[in-house]
Amino acid sequence: MRPGRLAVTAGLLGVLCVPAHAEARDLGRDTLPANDGWASEGRGTTGGAAADAHHVHTVTDRAGLVRALDGGSDTPKIIQIAGTIDANTDDDGDRLDCADYATGGYSLKKYLAAYHPRTWGAAKPSGPQEEARQASAARQAERIVLPVGSNTTIVGLGDSAVLKGASLQVRDADNVIIRNLELRDAYDCFPVWQPNTGGLGDWKAAYDNLWLAGATHVWVDHITASDRGHPDAKEPTHFARNYLRHDGLLDITNGSDLVTVSWSRFADHDKAMLIGNGDTATGDRGKLRVTLHHNAFESVVQRAPRVRFGQVHLYNNRYDITGDDYRYSLGVSTESRIHAENNAFHAPGHVEVADLVKSWNGSALHQSGTLFNGFPVDLLMIYNAYNSGSERDLTADVGWTPVLHGPIDSAATADRAVARGAGAGRIP
Repeated sequence: MRPGRLAVTAGLLGVLCVPAHAEARDLGRDTLPANDGWASEGRGTTGGAAADAHHVHTVTDRAGLVRALDGGSDTPKIIQIAGTIDANTDDDGDRLDCADYATGGYSLKKYLAAYHPRTWGAAKPSGPQEEARQASAARQAERIVLPVGSNTTIVGLGDSAVLKGASLQVRDADNVIIRNLELRDAYDCFPVWQPNTGGLGDWKAAYDNLWLAGATHVWVDHITASDRGHPDAKEPTHFARNYLRHDGLLDITNGSDLVTVSWSRFADHDKAMLIGNGDTATGDRGKLRVTLHHNAFESVVQRAPRVRFGQVHLYNNRYDITGDDYRYSLGVSTESRIHAENNAFHAPGHVEVADLVKSWNGSALHQSGTLFNGFPVDLLMIYNAYNSGSERDLTADVGWTPVLHGPIDSAATADRAVARGAGAGRIP
């Protein structure tokens, strides 16, 4: 039996082995409860709950998932993922690796030789190797970029549903639910060198595990997102910069609006979550309204989240900070209005309270009920005291007060609940 067929067979067996209690509850018909964050505003978020029987799909491989997504159509649909689906597979289900996508004479060795800063300089890469990289990247994108249309629910069956190597993209779509699913390792085979980024240049990867771009009324619940399988920390350095293979875990950009992210786990990653993609994207004003509650951020270096323009309600989240490369958790950027309450942070000795916040042209941050290693702290006061010499003080007035939310627990209570209940496979 071919390996691809074996994988499909194993996936089908996974469907048969879904516990009876999981089958009894039809998660695909669940809708976002009233007052559960920004995505409950107005008509709320129902996803594919109205789908007829012909548009309820159980999928076990990439080909089945692509058919069910229907090119990102607006038809109400429920897509149930059983077992592990690998996006880096061909139409027969056989595994593809980076060498299978490479074309036009591309090789990393030739690319590095062509664009070494000592000889190429600070100009944007161009010429045969950059053209070959772009062509190779397009071949991979054809396999791993999966468009999600309006009125769609994607839900994992049981407690071990995994979508591996894919970039789910909700672009210009409305009314989408994604739940109970592990999103793993959106690995870019062909990162681009950007000489002018950050002064020293940097590598840029193309794919987020989940990307909301111009998306509205989206509920993301009980997902687990990570680089599991290919952590960037184990990648080599080229041009004295880490050769990044991943972008964000969940990015919310390009005028997306009315989003609730709940009871999810974001782990083992550098830049976890970006809300608002540019300081000059003034069309985002009045949009990017996002609620983040009861989520776990574990071993995340930065962007948990970083916010521009948006009204973001951040409550009852848990942060486990590890590693020497930690930069910050809350990024306060242009016109951001973060209302943070009752969040719990756990950090090693070299991380101080003032390190939790980083500001780029930000002006305000509301915070209350913050715990740091079990002790209550005034995050805003400490940030302003420690950073007054390098960054302007932030005020507490963000200009709005959240009203769309359920009960807000103490940080200590939420800390324990999130540790037990956040992530895929943990829907009560």
